[in-house]
Amino acid sequence: MTFDLNNTIKHIHLIGIGGISMSGIAEILLKEGFSISGSDMAATPITEKLKSRGARIDFGHDGAFVEGADLIVYSAAIKSDNPERLRAKERNIPEIDRAEMLGKIMKSYPHAIAIAGSHGKTTTTSFISLLLEYADLDPTIMVGGNLAEIGGNIKIGNSGYFVTEACEYFESFLQFRPQIGILLNIDKDHLDYFKDMDHIVRAFKGFAELVPRDGYMIAFNDNEHIRDILPGLDCQKVTYGLREDSDFTAKNVVFNNFAHPTFQLYYKGEELGDITLQVPGMHNVYNALAAIATAHVLGISVKEIQKNITRFKGIHRRFDVLGQVKGATIVDDYAHHPAEIQATLEAVRNYKHRKVWCVFQPHTFSRTKALLQDFSEAFAYADHVILADIYAAREIDNGEINSESLLDLMKDHPETYYLKSFEEIRDFLYSRIQPEDIVLTMGAGDVYRIGEMLLALEDRGTEDRGTE
Repeated sequence: MTFDLNNTIKHIHLIGIGGISMSGIAEILLKEGFSISGSDMAATPITEKLKSRGARIDFGHDGAFVEGADLIVYSAAIKSDNPERLRAKERNIPEIDRAEMLGKIMKSYPHAIAIAGSHGKTTTTSFISLLLEYADLDPTIMVGGNLAEIGGNIKIGNSGYFVTEACEYFESFLQFRPQIGILLNIDKDHLDYFKDMDHIVRAFKGFAELVPRDGYMIAFNDNEHIRDILPGLDCQKVTYGLREDSDFTAKNVVFNNFAHPTFQLYYKGEELGDITLQVPGMHNVYNALAAIATAHVLGISVKEIQKNITRFKGIHRRFDVLGQVKGATIVDDYAHHPAEIQATLEAVRNYKHRKVWCVFQPHTFSRTKALLQDFSEAFAYADHVILADIYAAREIDNGEINSESLLDLMKDHPETYYLKSFEEIRDFLYSRIQPEDIVLTMGAGDVYRIGEMLLALEDRGTEDRGTE
């Protein structure tokens, strides 16, 4: 395999090597014979795995770490004043960011597949990856979460197939080189970078235009912004959705007691057969249609699709059933955008339950502020909502916004509470939940810990922590 790199480059140093995407890049480069070093703030199972495969990893950030490197790759979180980047400039060592490196890798795969969208990227990437894997196409896979079937977030294949997510943040996906692009949806998000909705749409249009004339764009036909983009594309186009003019569509969708859907699959008006999923919700019908359309383009038969799509049981932190406490089911989900929250709560309506308790941890101050009204309207399908403090992630609290701001807008939702600590939330829930309730923790931060704390409390059993 030939990478788009200067042939004098032998040693590549990755700053932020422990991240989901950066670690995947490191594994691919290791397999191709490059000498790999990297740095990150702390040891994790990911960094230990990379060390076991031959990477040299240092912790913290120090200019000495880059000595001997021929190329520096850095993640979006690494700023220009990082000591390793400063030393690289002193030594005239060339630098590229993560997205550019990933684009160079993609160019070496004749069947590079990139999945873009405001929501659903990780799940759809997993659907597509497994359909290719079970069809013996042996793809290389990079997914933004832990996928049990491949034992993590990365799988190195031995074919020309490459499957990865394409993140719109900072317009990084404009450096990708897909042969097949997937547009799942376009929505308001990352407004700390994007100026407005027009800016977001232009970015996705730029991504779509990267697909070559002999390539394919798989596009969600129910999204008006995507429909506006499609006519200007030179590549081959395949649409999916519930609109009658979609190439692939789902009809007669029904759900079982676990909210898992079964539907009749149609292609250009012809019924192809029934599809049954092992993941919940209508939003996963759309994700599955995107994966089915991609598999069809790659020549995978409907029979194989029907058989293998049921083997996907979900991905870590996407409607992840953790266990039971006092007869209530504890579920964790990564949803952190109003559209994702609403879709997940709609899915729960089809899950056999008594009451839904939703614990939401807003993710970043900028997103919470920009979408505050949308957040306030996203919880209609929850019986009880508990708000935790905002998870700052990469941001600093300037005092402009907090979870109480959201609480003030949710006064029409009669069962909404704000509790400051995870311990308070745990005790509040433990004293109130009943058999057949669902407790759904939501957010991209560390809100999942509340579910773990509830389960630990249940395991101990005899301790009184605010219970009846």
